[in-house]
Amino acid sequence: MNTLISNFKITVNDRLFVKDPETSELGKKIIKHSILLIEEIGFEHFTFKKLGNRIGSNESSLYRYFENKHKLMIYLSSWYWSWIEYKLVFATTNVIDPLDKLRKAITIVTEKIDDDLSTAHINESILNKIIIVEFSKTLHSKEIDEDNKEGFFLVYKRIINRIVEIVNEVNPDYIYAKSLVSTIVEGSLHQHFLKEHLKTITDCNKNTTSTMIYLNFIEHILAR
Repeated sequence: MNTLISNFKITVNDRLFVKDPETSELGKKIIKHSILLIEEIGFEHFTFKKLGNRIGSNESSLYRYFENKHKLMIYLSSWYWSWIEYKLVFATTNVIDPLDKLRKAITIVTEKIDDDLSTAHINESILNKIIIVEFSKTLHSKEIDEDNKEGFFLVYKRIINRIVEIVNEVNPDYIYAKSLVSTIVEGSLHQHFLKEHLKTITDCNKNTTSTMIYLNFIEHILAR
């Protein structure tokens, strides 16, 4: 798996950056340390000035890569969902049984994420923590309609629609597949958040994972 991912180039909408950060050491350093710094202090307190100080670079040099921190956050989100999409496709390709395929897909989008060592400048485990806390803010923004027109959420929507197709294979009579899958993908992030911060209103704990809950969810909802 790691070998295959290392040979797979994740592409991100080129409207999100001024200069592709994957093309230089400084760009990769910006990505690596923006993830670490956002996880450390939160996106609200994150600034390019603070990031520049962290990596020993002028603030102006960061603007050569990203127009603003909003675009940077969407870039990180897009990279993350592209990585998840690849894992999803890899896990479900050549799986014949639709329900087994759906179980694998749900597992990919709900499970706890470990760092993939083949991507040296991106810690997926830490990036996952950022997505759990910050991703909904990229959606619930004044810019959402314009960002959507620019195609910034195509990968995220594509993941949901890939799983919708599998749901339709499992039970073609179920008429709310899109709402079901978008609820699972978004809801799983929320359950991970509740597990860490509001433990009394979630069933997630050290013995019960978000994946277990949503696998149970689909078994009961799609049962025929």
